[in-house]
Amino acid sequence: MLKNDRKQYEIEKVSDKIEFCKTRNKIVNTDFLDMAAKGEVLKFLKSEGLKNYFFEGGKENADRSVLVIYPEKITKEMARNNIDKILEVIRIKLPKELKYEHREYLSGIMKLGLKREKFGDIIVNDRGADIIVLKEISEYLKQGLIELTRFRKSEIDIVNISEIKNVETSFEEFTIIVASLRLDNFVSELARCSRTRAEELIVEQRVFLNSVLAEKTAKKVEAGDIIAIRGKGKFIFDSIERETRNDRLVLKMKKYI
Repeated sequence: MLKNDRKQYEIEKVSDKIEFCKTRNKIVNTDFLDMAAKGEVLKFLKSEGLKNYFFEGGKENADRSVLVIYPEKITKEMARNNIDKILEVIRIKLPKELKYEHREYLSGIMKLGLKREKFGDIIVNDRGADIIVLKEISEYLKQGLIELTRFRKSEIDIVNISEIKNVETSFEEFTIIVASLRLDNFVSELARCSRTRAEELIVEQRVFLNSVLAEKTAKKVEAGDIIAIRGKGKFIFDSIERETRNDRLVLKMKKYI
């Protein structure tokens, strides 16, 4: 599916969800959206003036999240209390002799024929992983994983989304030097490319600022902001360490690892 066709398809699905919510007075949700799709959907929601919605990925700063739309007669807090009816967690506990990385869990799930939008982030820990999934497919996914050779000796359970394990995030710290706090300066240094190529990456919709698709190359980046570049990683702008003699800025950065 071409990029524009996919964009239109996502918007049409969201439009249908909005209409269903209004006519049936029920909480509705989409499949999991990646950051690019989330950015396009967010622009559409703002253009429609919709306020009774939120994004939920099961954990803080999730890369993938579902859009939840709720009737105007209830509050956001009331809608959030229903998230366990939408999301669940597949918990895999590996035997002591095994240790898998993220890609091995992902490839295992994809072998089962599931579309990527049916499950969210995969949170890997020392003993296994938590996979955030739509409740509607959790039982199917559990049974499929049990039958895979790589997981036959593992314990696999379905647990409530509230029980998700928050694994401490690891970072690699480093510094970059920029002329200003413009987004394209950050992208150029983080992706190790020219300013021209950095601008192209932003235009190609490969750059996200705080999980929202970046559109302006001159956007000012603030301390604490998260920059994600497809194919390059996800980074946090921690602080300004100092200025150089020629008025350039030395910035402390953290990369998610």
